[in-house]
Formats: sequence, C-alpha cells, structure tokens
Amino acid sequence: MGIAVVAFLLVFLLIASGGVLLFYREQMIQRLTAVISPEATKPNWKKQLQESGFTLTGVVEHLEKLIPKSQAEISVTQQRLIRAGYRTDSALKFFNGVKVLGPLTLCALVLFSGLGNQNPFIMYVAALGLGYLIPDFALGKIIKNRQSKIRRGLPDVLDLLVICIEAGLSLDQALKRTSEELMRAQPALCDELNIVVLEQRAGRPRSECWRHLAERTDVDVLRNLVTVLVQSEQFGTSVAKTLRVHSETLRTQRIQKVEEMAAKTTVKLVFPLVLFIFPSLFLVVLGPAVITMSDSFNAFLK
Repeated sequence: MGIAVVAFLLVFLLIASGGVLLFYREQMIQRLTAVISPEATKPNWKKQLQESGFTLTGVVEHLEKLIPKSQAEISVTQQRLIRAGYRTDSALKFFNGVKVLGPLTLCALVLFSGLGNQNPFIMYVAALGLGYLIPDFALGKIIKNRQSKIRRGLPDVLDLLVICIEAGLSLDQALKRTSEELMRAQPALCDELNIVVLEQRAGRPRSECWRHLAERTDVDVLRNLVTVLVQSEQFGTSVAKTLRVHSETLRTQRIQKVEEMAAKTTVKLVFPLVLFIFPSLFLVVLGPAVITMSDSFNAFLK
C-alpha cells in the first residue's frame, strides 16, 4: 500500500511539473534571462516603436499623401530615383513625404529662431520654397555623382569583360563574373550590371536588357556602349575586339578631358588674379612711391 501511494505521488508530481513547464515556460525563460543577462531585459524602445509602426519612414509615407501628383510626375520622379539607385517601392513615398516635411521643418526653424519677426511673409515663403526644392536638388546631386562613378568605372569593367571573354566565357557569363569581381571597386556600375544579368535570366532578349541599362543610368558612354554591343551582335563581329577598342576610346577621351580642364585653368585664374593678387601687388609696389610723392608735395606746398 505504501509503495502505491509513493508511486502515485511521484506520477502526480511529474504531471504537475510538466504542466508548469508547458503553461509557464515563457515566464520561466524571462526570469532565467533576467538572472543570466540583466541587460537583455531592458526595454528596447527602437524595437517597440518598429513593432507599433511609429517610425520616421511611416510618418513620411503618410505625409506624402498630402502632395497632389499626376501620373506623369510620379513616373518622372520614380525614374530619377532609379537613376539615383533607389529602386524600392517605399523610395517614392519617402521622397514625396520629405518634400512635405522639409517646408514644415524650415518654417518651424524660422518660427523658433525669430527670423520671421522682421519680415514674416518673405521668410516663410522662402522657407516653404526651399523646403520643397531642396529634395529635388539633393536628388539631382546624387544622380550626378552616381553617373560620374559609372563613367569613371566603365573602362575597368570593359577590360575585365575582355579578359573573361578571351578566357572562353560567353558575354552573359563574363558580365556576371565581372559584376561579382568588381563589386567593391565599382559598386554603382556592378549593381546595374547585376540587374542586366537578372533580366537575362528572366528571359528578356540581350539587346533589350542592354537598352534598359542605358535608359536606367542615362550615361552617354553607356549609351554608346549599348549601341556598339547591339551592332556587334547584329553583324556578328568580335565582341572582345569591340570592347577593347571602346575601352581604349574611353581612356583617350578621359585624357583629352583632363587636358582640356588643364588648358582652362589659365583662363579661370584671370579672375582671382585681377580681384585678389594684383591689388595686393599694386599696394606693395606703388604704396611707398605714393607715400613719398605725397610727402614731397606737402613739403613743396609748405
């Protein structure tokens, strides 16, 4: 009888402990975590804000609905964002939201800094105009910098493409290998080449993928390259030889541009020379003579 009671108690304790583990498992884990690492139990405000949806991106995306936009304006802005390297769906909403948040922020600065006390109409109109136009200027600057990086990195990419093609790879495989190898050195151009590779894998014709590359980037040297590649594919000429000639042409154009910029420096130096250097020289050279002549005239008049 005693053995049966002990066995019953053991079975009851096992079932009760199993129920406690099942129903209070999370509480026990939290307590053990608090004992082992107290810092992990501190409230993470960033995570809580993200879970609640109260983020800067969310606020800006709600503000972008305040701007009335036509379909043509949306397509032009989206094309500019793609040229700047922003291809996500939220990039357009974020940009339009910034165009709403910028004027409000500048108006708040004018209000709290006291700049609008003297002439409030002009200051607030200027704040609204600058806040609305600054995102467009900033986006244009980003596009120009990215296009400049693509233009500078194209000869190196073409050289590696030639090496890969002469090693026995096809143009598509060489393009993929080049984009992987030069991702650290030329991230902007390799990013665009990766899109070309993905479009070709999706089944689009090669010439159409290259034309999309020229439209996305809007870089003149890439447009010339696309034209050369399409013609080489149509007429069956050697792609490696075509790319090598095009790469040499780009380097020659780069050297000529540098020489042109160096030749322009003499004309550009005229204005600082006339405005800053020549007056100082005249003061140093003619100053003592003017002082001597004035002293001589004063002595003669006396």
